Amino acid sequence: MNTRKRVDLRTADVVITGLQSWDIPIGSNCKNIARELAKDRRVLYVNPPLDRLGYWRAREPETIARFRERWEKGKDNPVEVAENLWVYYPPFLAEPVARVPVNMVFNWLNGRNNRRLAKAIQTAMSTLDFGPFWHFCDSDMFRSLHLKELLNPMHYTYYTRDNLTAVDYWQVQGTRIEPLHMAKADTVAANSLYLAQLAGRFNPHSYFVGQGCDLTAFKPETAGPVPADIAPITGPVIGYIGSLKALRLDLTILEHIARARTDWQLVLVGPEDDTFRASPLHDMPNVHFLGRKDESDLAGYLQAFDVAINPQRINEITRGNYPRKIDEYLAMGRATVATRTEAMAYFEEHVSLAEGPEEWVQAIESELASDGPGLQKERRTFASGHTWANNVEELFISMEKSRKL
Repeated sequence: MNTRKRVDLRTADVVITGLQSWDIPIGSNCKNIARELAKDRRVLYVNPPLDRLGYWRAREPETIARFRERWEKGKDNPVEVAENLWVYYPPFLAEPVARVPVNMVFNWLNGRNNRRLAKAIQTAMSTLDFGPFWHFCDSDMFRSLHLKELLNPMHYTYYTRDNLTAVDYWQVQGTRIEPLHMAKADTVAANSLYLAQLAGRFNPHSYFVGQGCDLTAFKPETAGPVPADIAPITGPVIGYIGSLKALRLDLTILEHIARARTDWQLVLVGPEDDTFRASPLHDMPNVHFLGRKDESDLAGYLQAFDVAINPQRINEITRGNYPRKIDEYLAMGRATVATRTEAMAYFEEHVSLAEGPEEWVQAIESELASDGPGLQKERRTFASGHTWANNVEELFISMEKSRKL
């Protein structure tokens, strides 16, 4: 039985720690959740502290400059970036610990990082006159490991959105530490069913809370004209939008589709890694690489697709991922085929799931044959429910379930 004082989580202040700086140029679940929370309560978003090794090697000069501006030039810290939302730049250098192989040494260095971070956060909360608060930790498995004890929040939520321990960088200590971190959390919130199941091995209060998306740019009625570089391509157009990385996408499937159906046009929108640049796809006349595009233009490209695809490779990194691109495809009403994974089971009523090259071709053929206005409307309706407001509501529901047990 949880004997903590019953304070209304929905009105309390929130402290967020995580892996991503507020200043990163790419999208971030954590930042979107912070913005949504700040609509009705005060939020302190704590940037991950600078890493000592990275600082002295100046690996991220722009990030270092932003931190130093706050530390050395008397700038406000925390800085208010929106109503009810402050971003904090912890004024210390953290010890790099992820690859420390000796547990005793890791524990000592990481404990020091945690204590210094806790002290800095307490200073920031005092500056903002924070009252009772709960803590949202976005997969910061090392630096935030002891913050529950050091800060004593009214509730501690660990958020998992990637199977990080499947990545080499996290395996030295992550496979030992993340289960410990999850086990001590009051709630573990996951953005996919698969990740919730993984977390459930360590904490019975593990819940799937869904995924939020900003789909305002993905509306057929406001998509604008079809872009000039895809307009001359006559269909059927089978398209993918996103980073073209061999770690996450199955080149074998893409090559088979292009070879099996030379009457289809395979359109790939996004930046390529070295493996994709060297692939046989570049020698196939019905394959078109259109490169990186501005986010504001993506709906126009989707408008030109007859079938949108997500041919994921299946590995421990990808099998649990919630692919936001699927919501973007569906929001535009596009017929969609994706690799069958545990996480994709959530979409099965609206997306054809395929295994193996031959099944992929059959699934695309089926979607081309069956697509119509009724199905397009159903897809748009399904995707429209995946807002950040709904995501945060599910987060609160999961925390309230934990507090009742």
